[in-house]
Amino acid sequence: MVDQKKIEDAVRLLLEGIGENVDREGLRETPGRIARMYEQIFAGMEEDAAVHLSKTFAVASNEIVLVKDITFYSMCEHHLMPFYGKAHIAYLPDGKVVGLSKLARTVEVYARRPQIQEQMTIQIVEAVMEHLKPQGVMVMLEAEHMCMTMRGVEKPGSRTVTMASRGCFQNDSKLQALFFQMLGDSKIQNEESV
Repeated sequence: MVDQKKIEDAVRLLLEGIGENVDREGLRETPGRIARMYEQIFAGMEEDAAVHLSKTFAVASNEIVLVKDITFYSMCEHHLMPFYGKAHIAYLPDGKVVGLSKLARTVEVYARRPQIQEQMTIQIVEAVMEHLKPQGVMVMLEAEHMCMTMRGVEKPGSRTVTMASRGCFQNDSKLQALFFQMLGDSKIQNEESV
């Protein structure tokens, strides 16, 4: 649970540390606003993906399911700066599927924590594999990191892509190619055909 008082005290210290007057009009309510914002941004700390992935539905056929372009916002645990982008999740069912919105909610569970993109990708693929028990899963995240675009090397527009797969997606190049084809990534499709 978020300790709002600790966050407010920390924000006051931070503002003082950068030389600001915490009592000036524009900053007086900032510590409280940030505490409330952090309660929302880090709501995933107390959530479990199993809650979202536990209700499944039987299916007669086991064809690939892909939910793409799931928008997410997260906070880099190294600098506490945002990174944001899209998640793409594909799985090959084994007799049962989950409601499509539940995959988006699973992404949110892990995005709403201090996080690194590489770990978030693995957490999502493993949660889907563990709770849905499909034949296989493939997850790809594409994100822009403010810690890289706003500070440091300052390269706006740079995107980081991470991928993880389990089960039948791990070693089946045809399934992997189908995943990219369904995403509509022409560059990857062209590389596959060379």
